[in-house]
Amino acid sequence: MIVCHCTQISDHDIRMAIDWMRRADPETIITPGKVYHALGKSADCGGCMPLFLDTMRTSSKLEVPAQLANLRADLIREKNNEGRRQGHRLSEQGSAA
Repeated sequence: MIVCHCTQISDHDIRMAIDWMRRADPETIITPGKVYHALGKSADCGGCMPLFLDTMRTSSKLEVPAQLANLRADLIREKNNEGRRQGHRLSEQGSAA
């Protein structure tokens, strides 16, 4: 099935590019831009992007590498703490007397 009419990219092309990238670097994060680049093409009008992304999501090789899977949760925890030590308020540190 043709996914992108502007650049003549099929669903098969997308899956092949994802498989190739995963074999070349198992830890890479695969994005639509990287798929276009692997196919030697670039996005034109962007009208295909919803179908392009849906096609990418159906690939079993698209999963996020294990070491990056919980990265977002770690960043959210850090943001909630805002990089401060516990007890960053003066009242929590004890009296300065």
